[in-house]
Amino acid sequence: MKQRIITALILAPLAVLAIFELPLPLFLLVVTGITLLAFWEWAQFVGSKSRYLAMIPTIACLAISYWLMPSDVDSLNQLTLSHVSLLVVASIWWLVASALAITFPKSTNYWQDSKFLRQLFGVLTILPFFWSLLILRAQNIEIEPYHGSKLVLFVCLLVWAADSGAYFAGKAFGKHKMAPNVSPNKTIEGLVGGIVVALVVGWLTASFFDIHFSSFTSMVIITLVTVIISVLGDLVESMLKRVSGIKDSSNIIPGHGGVLDRIDSLTAAFPVFTLLYFTI
Repeated sequence: MKQRIITALILAPLAVLAIFELPLPLFLLVVTGITLLAFWEWAQFVGSKSRYLAMIPTIACLAISYWLMPSDVDSLNQLTLSHVSLLVVASIWWLVASALAITFPKSTNYWQDSKFLRQLFGVLTILPFFWSLLILRAQNIEIEPYHGSKLVLFVCLLVWAADSGAYFAGKAFGKHKMAPNVSPNKTIEGLVGGIVVALVVGWLTASFFDIHFSSFTSMVIITLVTVIISVLGDLVESMLKRVSGIKDSSNIIPGHGGVLDRIDSLTAAFPVFTLLYFTI
């Protein structure tokens, strides 16, 4: 626990600094690095004899996405059809993935023995996360340089608040298991507690950062859906680790495991939030 706290105290300020102070090209470079690390960790879920070979399809998908989807500031601000399509596909994937996690272990009959599906799951999980981060960070960057940074941090704070609220509410009131076969410690009471904390943090953060939604109801709906899907995103990675017999995705972050262990909830939250923020 001590190592975990020390690492968090170091990484959290660095993450905030990167979100706010890195120019967009450097931010893109850092997020690309995180994405490649996430693909490297995901490769062990595929069941291939070689993680290097298992990474080839995912890296190819990342490269193709660079070619198909424009990454210039104007295109990212306008949200081209390719961007929106990816966000829609990602949101559908998270609904499907959530159903797989909730119905685990019965759901494994449909995908456990397929390396192709495991590869596809990785692409659908990590690639939209990459692009949604970039889209949010680029918003209004030429008019208000920190607007996109505020949006990125807003999503992070929602997820972190929900995670903390769920932990303490689950400890105090947790009785009904949410998905005992995947994560025995997660409870419905914890989820409710996390949602309440996230709603409060979201409202305060939106006011402080001057983040505008179409209405208060819109903010509540977006926050609610983002938080729920982030919790389910955590369950999805837990499901994959159980099937693969892995405790942590790696040991690259002292006390915290791997990159995927830290961004599992965010991989679900970012694309869903981005789609909802620009559509409702």
